[in-house]
Amino acid sequence: MRSPEVDRVAVLSDIHGVLPAVEAVLAEPEVRAADRIVLTGDITAGPQPAEVLDLLRGEGDRVVWIGGNADRELVEYRRGDRATIPDPIGPYAAEALGDEQVDFLESLPRTRTLVVRGLGPTLFCHATPRDDEEVVLVDSRPGRWTEVLADVPAEVRTIVCGHTHMPYTRLAEGRLIVNPGSVGMPYGRPGAHWALLGPGVDLRTTSFDLPAAVARLTAACGYEDIAAWADHYLNARTTDTEALAVFGPKDGRGARERGRLNGGA
Repeated sequence: MRSPEVDRVAVLSDIHGVLPAVEAVLAEPEVRAADRIVLTGDITAGPQPAEVLDLLRGEGDRVVWIGGNADRELVEYRRGDRATIPDPIGPYAAEALGDEQVDFLESLPRTRTLVVRGLGPTLFCHATPRDDEEVVLVDSRPGRWTEVLADVPAEVRTIVCGHTHMPYTRLAEGRLIVNPGSVGMPYGRPGAHWALLGPGVDLRTTSFDLPAAVARLTAACGYEDIAAWADHYLNARTTDTEALAVFGPKDGRGARERGRLNGGA
């Protein structure tokens, strides 16, 4: 049976435990009025993971949850399945969660599909539909998109992903791809980035008091480098050019270029 259609969906991705940022987005009138709030992963890996989870769970059944790679890493760390986490703040965030919160994160699905007015069946994921840390970018080559979307049902014409912290929309394989950007760790420009879906796609940025938020995180979080962390990420000191330079090889283009240098196709 096909799911009921929803009129308006607010998409929040890559919150990364930044409570002031997600509070600002949730206060937006169009987020308050949305039929659903979809969280496309990496919700907790940051300075205030428990507080962010409590706030979002308080929104009730209109929240649609999806786990991201950073959420999975926190769970694996707490379960003893890994000794380290690539993000330096990760171990702090993992230990800041309660046992029930870890259980909750472990239960989150990797994808969800909703029927959105004007967009039809819309698949939500963290990185790509098949993997929670795979990289695709606004300028990923067509062949890369063909590979990544190969197993997506034909009826799905819109795909919403996060992971790379930079907002964009583009067509790939005849499907509309939407990345809302990051609420808590934006690259390229400050602000809490999110998207409003139905009947079209509207990429949004919510401004909030950044110096006050940095001071608040610094006072509330016990992570030893929190002042530098908050200043860097809330002020988006990683530029989009820098982020694309790091992410670019991870979408396969580096391997293709090496093949050409070695005489490959």
